[in-house]
This record gives sequence, C-alpha cells and structure tokens, in this order.
Amino acid sequence: MRRRWGFILVPVGLGLLLAILLNQTELPNPVMRVLISLSTLLLFLGILLSMGIAVGLIALWLAERQHQQKIAWLHTESTQDRRRFLQRLDHELKNPLMAIRAGLANFANAPTSKSRRAALATVDGQTIRLSRLTTDLRKIAELENRPLERSAVDLEQLLREVVEVNQDHLEAIDSPELRSVQIKLIVPQAPWPLPTIYADWDLIYLAVHNLLDNALKFSRPNCAIEVRGREDGDFVVVEVADTGPGINLEDIPHVWEELYRGQGGRTAQGSGLGLALVKAIVDRHGGNTAIDSKIDQGTVVTMRLPKTAT
Repeated sequence: MRRRWGFILVPVGLGLLLAILLNQTELPNPVMRVLISLSTLLLFLGILLSMGIAVGLIALWLAERQHQQKIAWLHTESTQDRRRFLQRLDHELKNPLMAIRAGLANFANAPTSKSRRAALATVDGQTIRLSRLTTDLRKIAELENRPLERSAVDLEQLLREVVEVNQDHLEAIDSPELRSVQIKLIVPQAPWPLPTIYADWDLIYLAVHNLLDNALKFSRPNCAIEVRGREDGDFVVVEVADTGPGINLEDIPHVWEELYRGQGGRTAQGSGLGLALVKAIVDRHGGNTAIDSKIDQGTVVTMRLPKTAT
C-alpha cells in the first residue's frame, strides 16, 4: 500500500526536478501566459468541483462499505463464539446431569445402606460441580459491569497467602503423590521488594489462586511449581510455572476461552473457566496475560498488571 502512495508523488518529484533545472541552469525558461475566458474558467472550476465531490463520495462509500464488512465479520465471529460456548456448556452440563440421574436411579434400587450412601455421594459431588460451574459463569458475567474495589495491595503478601493456603491444602489431602508437590515463592528482596499496586485485592487473589489451582490440577508426583513476582517498568509481572505435562501447541490460543478444554484437560476436574476468569480479571485491571508451554516440560502463565489504575 505504501508503494502505491509513493507513485502519486512521482509526478510531483519530476515537476520539482525540472523546475529546479530550469531555474538554476541556463536552459531556456520562457514565461507562458494562458488566456481563458471567464465562462471557460467557470466551466473548468465546475468540472474540478464535481470531480472533487465525486472522489469524496466514493471515499465515503468505500469507508462505509468497509465499516459494514467489519460489522458483518464481528457479527459472524460473535455468532460462532456464542455457538461454540453453548456447545461447550451443553457438554459441561450434560455429563454431571447424567451422573446425577444415574446416582438417583442407583439410590432407588440400592439394596443396602452402603450402596445408597455411595449413590448419594455421587449425586452430591456432581451437584457441587454444577454449583461451581454456575458460580464461575456468574463471576465472569459480573466482571464486565462490576466496579473494581481498588486499594493499595501488598502483592508480595498476597502471593505469600495464596501459596501458604494451597500448600496447607496439599499437606492435608490424602494423596501421597500430590503431597510430594512443592510450591515455591520467588520474589525480589534486593535491591527493593515488589511494589505496592493499586488493584482489587479479592480479584487479584482469585486470579493467582486459579493459576496455582490449575497448575496443581495437572501436577505429577514430585512436580515443581513456582510462583514468581517481579517489577517491569510501570507493570508488575506474576508468573505461575510448573513442570507438568504441558499444553499442546494447537490448544494454547484457545485456553483463555470459556469452557474450552484441550486434549490434556478433558479428563481433569474443574469447570473449564479458570483461565477465562483470570483473563477477565487482568483485562479489567488494564493488564494482559500470556502463556508458554512445552510438552513434557511444563507451563508458564504470566499476568502483567499495571502498578496504578488505568
């Protein structure tokens, strides 16, 4: 496109070059006068004005057409996104509902109190799953209009609390494999600590917790998890890194979408809304998110948050 505009300047450049040659050299430079009647001049000006109006109308038509095409494209994208979301939601609702129906049928036909308790436990577990799904969907919807309750946030203290809560949870659960997972907090101590940021404490805590919970969800025995914080100009960067199975390259662009489950996440527990909620929180704060992953090596999820309100 720039080359096309460059061609427009070629006649001007040639004219300027010839004018300089005629004025600065001894080449003949005669003065020419053009005689034109008033009627002819008015006609010529009318033609030029009409051509200018025609060019302006064509430009407006092209701009309006481009705008309409963009609106149509956005509408198509929105329709496709909504269709994909509804399909994923149908899948997420169908599985627990089928499990609940099966659990109720087993309860009705259970011959012993032990089998009835097992059936009720299944129903209870799937009910909790549905409750978490609807809760996370409501959180994402509310984030679009909810005013942020900003205050001075000691980010190092927040990260420390998230790590301690999850480490205590790991030590309390009855799973030797998960108890072998170690969560390490890495924050700068010299020459200065992490700066205080102006943000919604509860939402930032929820975002970091979701990232850490996601890393734990895919952890293997003796997996290492690091929660890292650092300063980067007008931003602070929070990273949650793990040595888990990693994410397939084709799944990475979609992991921030609501209810999306990649090939490695279809058997994992959860609503499939954790990363979508993280992105919504960071976007509301004027920050951005990123993810980097390698199969069988691990994943790093990054949040960049502005120090002050944007």
